Amino acid sequence: MRLLQGKKDAVTVYSHDPAATARKWESFGARILHVVDLDGAFSGHQKNIDLVLKIRRHVKMVMEVGGGIREMSTVERLVDAGIQRVILGTSAVEDSAFVVEACNRFPGKILVGIDAKDGKVAVRGWEEMSAVGARELARRVESAGVAGIIYTDISRDGMLSGPNIAAQQEMVKAVRVPVIASGGIATLDDVKSLLQIKGLWGAITGKAIYSGSLDLKTAIELCEHGQLRSKG
Repeated sequence: MRLLQGKKDAVTVYSHDPAATARKWESFGARILHVVDLDGAFSGHQKNIDLVLKIRRHVKMVMEVGGGIREMSTVERLVDAGIQRVILGTSAVEDSAFVVEACNRFPGKILVGIDAKDGKVAVRGWEEMSAVGARELARRVESAGVAGIIYTDISRDGMLSGPNIAAQQEMVKAVRVPVIASGGIATLDDVKSLLQIKGLWGAITGKAIYSGSLDLKTAIELCEHGQLRSKG
């Protein structure tokens, strides 16, 4: 399923079989699968971990998983199950020690998702806005040892209105770790625009490939030629 700008009352369900959907994107050439437990993001505890692990068993792609991961036991379970990248969100704002510990225990496997609106970071499934600036948080988690940052412009997420190129450029300039763009990607032209950001590591697409506005196979080919990784 997908949310519109992260709103719980704006849900679209595209499939009742996540594992089959993941296999579909893998067959299209996707090498990385981005998975978010939306129920976990709102509740603070992973609610769909069994489904996540089922997906893991059915695909060979690299998987990165986020949503409600605020306990070390959850990180351990995901890594032990073969999840290559674990995404921390709210905990990155509220519990810096947890981020540092996770990075120390699982080097190269911890990413931080920075979801922002008007430059400020949202937490708890985007239901609350913090006073922390996006670039401030990015520099903080970079110092903690994260392997990368997923930067989402909330106002663009699920809107198919195009990514916020300026904001993504500023984030790439702010840190040295890999930055992955998220939010608003709708067409191949959007992908081409992101390819112009020097140093951007990758991009996440969701609604666009479900709705059909973006052809995933062509997008992947374009990204591989331009050295940008595209994720389903």
